[in-house]
Formats: sequence, structure tokens, C-alpha cells
Amino acid sequence: MPQTIQESTTDIALEEPTLYQVILLNDDWTAMDFVVSVLVQIFEKSNDEAVEIMLKIHKEGSGVCGIYPYDIAELKAKITLELAKESGYPLRVETKQL
Repeated sequence: MPQTIQESTTDIALEEPTLYQVILLNDDWTAMDFVVSVLVQIFEKSNDEAVEIMLKIHKEGSGVCGIYPYDIAELKAKITLELAKESGYPLRVETKQL
């Protein structure tokens, strides 16, 4: 006897994740080369982009490194702080919801 299989479809509404900016703050002790290195290694910026962001941070006091979903933004901020601490720099990082 043949079996019939009934498929049910459920519409699931997916929401876009809330995005957060990762922001580096200027200080008088963290080396500019270190900031560029962080931007290239952690935030996957080209060297030219990294230099541009670093100069913005230096001149304006802060700069956005990237915009990510919450978990990724927090992870990148944490990795940045750990690397700065290991390197002896007091670099400060913020995450801010868009």
C-alpha cells in the first residue's frame, strides 16, 4: 500500500542582526605602527586603509575599525585588547550599537 507523505511549510521570518561598530580610541602611548598592524591583522584592512584609519584616530580621537554583528564585534575588540596588553600598550576599544 503506497504511503503519502505530507510536507508542511513554515514561514520563518529572519531578522537582520543588530550591527555594532568597533572603535579604537587615541592615546599618547600606543605606537602608530601597532595600530596599523592591528587594523591589518584583526580587522583585515589593507595597509592603505589601516594607515587612513590610524590617522583619523590620531587626529580626531577615535576611528571606526569595522561594523559587525555583536558577537564578532565583541570578539575583535577582545582580541585587540589582549594583543595590546601583551605588547604593553594601553589601547582602548569600544563597541557601539548602530
